[in-house]
Amino acid sequence: MIRSLSPFIALIILAAIVVHEPLPTSEPGASLADKAKEDLSRIDYPSLRNIDWTPHFMQPSESLESLFGPDWVTVARFNRIDRRHTYPGMTIKVPVDMAAARSYTPLPREYEPAKHYEKYILISLTEQWIGAYENGKLKFSMPAATGSEGHETPTGVFRVDARHRTHTSSLYKTEDQTAQYPMDYAIRFHVGEDNVAYWMHARDLPGRPASHGCVGLYDEPMQKRMYGIPDRAVLHDSKKLYDWAVGENEYEDDAGELELLEDGPVVEVIGTNPVYRSAPLKPLVVSR
Repeated sequence: MIRSLSPFIALIILAAIVVHEPLPTSEPGASLADKAKEDLSRIDYPSLRNIDWTPHFMQPSESLESLFGPDWVTVARFNRIDRRHTYPGMTIKVPVDMAAARSYTPLPREYEPAKHYEKYILISLTEQWIGAYENGKLKFSMPAATGSEGHETPTGVFRVDARHRTHTSSLYKTEDQTAQYPMDYAIRFHVGEDNVAYWMHARDLPGRPASHGCVGLYDEPMQKRMYGIPDRAVLHDSKKLYDWAVGENEYEDDAGELELLEDGPVVEVIGTNPVYRSAPLKPLVVSR
């Protein structure tokens, strides 16, 4: 069809088509090689199928704070993403009912297997979410980033057996390769037959499975220390879970050394990693 038009008109049409395709940038920018890095609206979380949301394409002048004010936290959690990984050229999900989204959790408020335990941690790979239960009732929950394809977090029932408030990875470095990757507020829940340990700990959250098997949680103080952003650290889920599960209220002290534990909380990991759809899931779900 374009060949039948004048060269000038054809050029305009081609430009209009191309402008919708974001250009690749350096990390943590959009990536044409990995579509999940630029369109979070295509990641299929079952809990969001019946919640009204609309996709939003991030413009160069926009940030979560400028778009949503104090509710940037709500939108960040809704997308399982941190501010460092929210950038121009990506698409995020925006809840239509922001008030309802403030209390959003994809995990059940009561969980039968947890009823016989004072403390029980449930991790859903499908939802990229973690919940803290007390005698079967959900105390709090938070987004997570679990193992990526080929490095999936193992499923099953485990028990916390170690803690280390200032842990660092012995295998992996930061993006600029200048330091070992920080794993603040680390809680170990499994050691595989290959002697690889799996922890819950502070991590970047890019809105999708991204780790080598550990379970990452929000920790903006760590991000500010390592990367200089955000200017004002707010989200600190790794510390919240650590304090609840293995902190000073549970044990005599917390001097920052790696410590083995005999009676840590049960940890159950369920599901499989969420599916990334090749086409947008929906432009908007209309409330009934």
